[in-house]
Amino acid sequence: MSSIPAVVVSLSAASGLDFILGDPWSLPHPVQFMGHYIQGYQRLLVARVKSPTGQRLLGVLLMLSLVSLSMAMSWGAIAFAARLHPWLGQGLAIVLLASCFAGRSLRHAADDVLKPLEAGDLEGARDRLKLYVGRDTENLSAIEIQRALFETATENAVDGVLAPLFFAIIGGTITPLGPVPLALGYKALSTLDSMVGYREMPYRHVGWCSAKTEDIATWLPCRLAVLSIALWSGQPRQVLRLCRRDAHLDPSPNAGWSECAYAAALDVQVGGENLYRGVVKEKPLLGEDLQPLTAERVEQAFRLTRRCFLSWLGLAIAFFWGFS
Repeated sequence: MSSIPAVVVSLSAASGLDFILGDPWSLPHPVQFMGHYIQGYQRLLVARVKSPTGQRLLGVLLMLSLVSLSMAMSWGAIAFAARLHPWLGQGLAIVLLASCFAGRSLRHAADDVLKPLEAGDLEGARDRLKLYVGRDTENLSAIEIQRALFETATENAVDGVLAPLFFAIIGGTITPLGPVPLALGYKALSTLDSMVGYREMPYRHVGWCSAKTEDIATWLPCRLAVLSIALWSGQPRQVLRLCRRDAHLDPSPNAGWSECAYAAALDVQVGGENLYRGVVKEKPLLGEDLQPLTAERVEQAFRLTRRCFLSWLGLAIAFFWGFS
């Protein structure tokens, strides 16, 4: 192992572990502990403060404390394990880093919905989709189910797959902490955004800081992802043209760019009418409706994500090996 940089071992093995195993539901996962922390924090502190200003201050402390704890505890655990044995520290780093990548989990979720859909079980597909998206699924058609899967896969490709890799590479490049703490810190931000980063009450004030910070942290990896998707699509000018035209219409500074890049690369259109708790919300149309949005397009989106991930990983490995 002495001839191979430790960061290369961590990145390569963690990527392979996520590709092969994903996140086994029977084993503890860092996100579970993050979720318990967020829920406990809300029960003990946020629920007792009613003023918007107080909740915003508690939201700032929630974000800072969870991100800091995630980074510090992962660094400390790896350092302690490495003192017991170098391979033990390396193994723990690999497992923790693999937990930051959600590539196989996203693919599993899509397959879980597509299997009953392809078998003609529309009701079963709606029930499975309900586990993975926030929109109402009870009356969705097959086409709408496929659109929901495509939008979920392409939005989460950045914050669930590519951005954690980006921060792992940055952590291994310009900090003494290594790749894991920064990746887990970003994972904590992403978890906060998914749990409390809503504009509606009761999360509007407490989740404001987490949502804004996650938007800022995701901005650069999202733009690099858009560029990578454009290059891998074979039609970069079209992809970038449509992104410049449509992506800013989405209220999210990142999700619109991610979804639009995939839609433009695969000649489909996403967005339109969605139902959330019985309330209709109109999402902007992104891309052009040149091809039907089928299960095959969902599969192609996953292949694009995998190509982007492997190209980033390959460039990082070449960099670390070249400077070792």
